[in-house]
Amino acid sequence: MISVEDWALIRRLVADGVPQRQVARDLAIGRSTVERALASDRPPKYERPAVSTAFTPFEPVVRKLLSEHPEMPATVIAERVGWAGSITWFRDNVRLLRPEHRPVDPADRLTWLPGDAAQCDLWFPPSRIPLEDGTTTLLPVLVITAAHSRFMLGPMIPTRHTADLLLGMWELLQQLGRVPRRLIWD
Repeated sequence: MISVEDWALIRRLVADGVPQRQVARDLAIGRSTVERALASDRPPKYERPAVSTAFTPFEPVVRKLLSEHPEMPATVIAERVGWAGSITWFRDNVRLLRPEHRPVDPADRLTWLPGDAAQCDLWFPPSRIPLEDGTTTLLPVLVITAAHSRFMLGPMIPTRHTADLLLGMWELLQQLGRVPRRLIWD
C-alpha cells in the first residue's frame, strides 16, 4: 500500500504531464501501483479489520444490563456477567457502550459561542399604547437576544409589515455593533 503523500505526488506528477512509466521509475514503484493511484478517487486508508476480544462474548449481556439499568456501575456489571479479567479494561469497554443506553436529558441546553447567534422575535405588550390621535393600539416590540450572553434589545415598531421589521432589525444590529453569524427567528 502506498502512503497518502505518494498517492498525491503520483496524481500531481501525472497531471503535470510526466508519463506514468517515468513516475513509476522515479518513485521506485510498480506501474500497476501508479495505475491504481490514478484510478482511485480518494487517498489510500489503512483499516484494521475488527477482531473479537475477550469482551466480545460478554457484550450482549452487558448491553442488556445497561438497557435495564443505564447507570449501573461497571464493577457491578462485571460481577453479574462473571468477568474475571482486568476491571480497568472492562470499565473502558462499558464506558464505550454506556452512552447508547442513557436516556436523553430533557434539560439539555445548547451552548453558543460569542457572536454565533442571535434570536429575533416579536413581543406584544399586555397594555395598549395611546397614540397622538387619542386612540390606543397594541404596537409590537421587535426583540433581539444574543444567544451567548442573553443580552436583549427591543425597539417598538409601528407595524408588522416587512419594511418595519427590516428597519427594526437594522436598528438593532447597529445598536449591537456587530452582526451575529446567524439570526434565528421563531
